[in-house]
Amino acid sequence: DAQYLIVPEGGEAPQGLKNDIRVINQPVSDIYLAATAVMDMFRSLDALDTIAFSGADAKGWYIAEAKQAVESGAMRYAGKYSAPDYEMLLSDNCSLAIENTMILHTPEVKEQLEQLGITVLVDSASNESHPLGRIEWVKLYGTLLGKEAEAERIFDEQVKTFTEIEQQVQKSGQSVVIFYLTENGAASVRSPSDYMVKMIETAGGNYIFDDLETDGQKSTSMTIQMETFYTRAKSVDYLIYNNSIGGEYENLEALLKKEPLLADFDAVKENH
Repeated sequence: DAQYLIVPEGGEAPQGLKNDIRVINQPVSDIYLAATAVMDMFRSLDALDTIAFSGADAKGWYIAEAKQAVESGAMRYAGKYSAPDYEMLLSDNCSLAIENTMILHTPEVKEQLEQLGITVLVDSASNESHPLGRIEWVKLYGTLLGKEAEAERIFDEQVKTFTEIEQQVQKSGQSVVIFYLTENGAASVRSPSDYMVKMIETAGGNYIFDDLETDGQKSTSMTIQMETFYTRAKSVDYLIYNNSIGGEYENLEALLKKEPLLADFDAVKENH
């Protein structure tokens, strides 16, 4: 794993650092944010002005401030994580690329960015098994931006909110599944150790695939055969479809007709 040294403004990195230590000089600016889930943390820290390059275009943003920034040109679309615009990033002095773990599937992109002198920071918040574990990553970005106190305040507020919900919610007994349909005709569901499963349980729900064997893997999702999925999901109380990965559908009927195995969807549709 890479290590990072944040050098305060006006300071200098010490000589003789190990090769696996990446130096980040403050103030940090001209960031290429390919890890789109991190945008809300920058918004909360009032630091959108440090992001010059976006990994999503305007129509890809659900955060209004990010969408407006791309539309106005204050933040420019520089390609998604797997196909960045190297020429744009290099010519406009990008010094830091913040990626999510998807970049590990395209190591050649990470290597190319580093060869161009752009430090790559991989946000691994998706590996956290608890929602607060993900939120705590705001402290990293607070440190990066010199806003530690603000990051601590944001995190403490979320801990308070989460704790209050946990204490108030009672188990409803209602069943839930989060999924999307893959291109090869399988169902991808959230792993039992994923933070979203913890959110469901905290809200009083019952995740129907909480008994899947993970074989010690920390993957956030698991792929299962459609027969297995349909057998257990056909009578579920809540279907949550991940359209950020699986694509958008106008209604449940259109989604379920995607696969021949789900042609008989009346039983499911009656419950939703």
